Amino acid sequence: MTVNKTVLVIGATGNVGPPALSRLVEAGAPVRALLIKDDPNADRVPDGVEVFHGDLAEPDSLDDALDGVDAVFLMWPFFTLPVGTAPEVLAKIEQHARRVVFVSSVGVHIGLERRDNNCHAHLEELLEKTTLEWTFLRTTGFMANALGFAGQIRAGGTVHFPYGAAARTSVHEGDLAAVAVRALLEDGHAGQKYLVTGPEVVSQKEQVHIIGEVLGRSLTWQDVLAQDARDQMVASGWPPAYADGALDYFAQLTKEPEVGSSVVEEVTGEPARTFREWAVENAARFR
Repeated sequence: MTVNKTVLVIGATGNVGPPALSRLVEAGAPVRALLIKDDPNADRVPDGVEVFHGDLAEPDSLDDALDGVDAVFLMWPFFTLPVGTAPEVLAKIEQHARRVVFVSSVGVHIGLERRDNNCHAHLEELLEKTTLEWTFLRTTGFMANALGFAGQIRAGGTVHFPYGAAARTSVHEGDLAAVAVRALLEDGHAGQKYLVTGPEVVSQKEQVHIIGEVLGRSLTWQDVLAQDARDQMVASGWPPAYADGALDYFAQLTKEPEVGSSVVEEVTGEPARTFREWAVENAARFR
């Protein structure tokens, strides 16, 4: 891998940003992280990373972070920020960088997400119109999404949520980061639309069972009405359209398993990690 490329990570303190930063540092690449001011998760940025402050809602605030950058790892915070500034943000990136790796969604891959809904498909379309060398990482759910059950697991032995039979190919966020780093630092990934998944099909109910085995506890799943779950999701900050889309997708996955791929191993040379491996790594977060 070419390690003299300066890389800016946008979305640096979420589930994928920290392992991406760590891998870039390990590779010897000059690394920058873009954080909003007073980011509550700033402690997730590892040593060896230069921190810049900026906000995608204010494209001019990105100038300093982008100055001298060769490649950008981009995660757009759709939950909290509309994409109205996306054209200006991408123009800023195009002005400075040559390459961008964008974390997209399986919904684009299977045609579930429309291009006019101002989400992942919309960002892909905007990027395709630039002169950037782009790579799209169309991911299934992150294994870290299971942390949404942590409160219920800590409080008792039953997880209440709809569609326990929804069969997923969730990806370890560290594996997604590994694919991203390859695409950022290596040639040969431009124009690729990678479907990035885990190595196995595991239902939501099975995920909880595996977590229980790792913890040495007996955990159970209780399906609840989708409408009740929707109300709770919206109350906790989910945009209504996102809650509806997620629950409709889970319902679909009870009938047909989520798609899968071997992209992680093909790109990185290492097998994708299983949900059980993820659960062992994160067991303390459920205790």
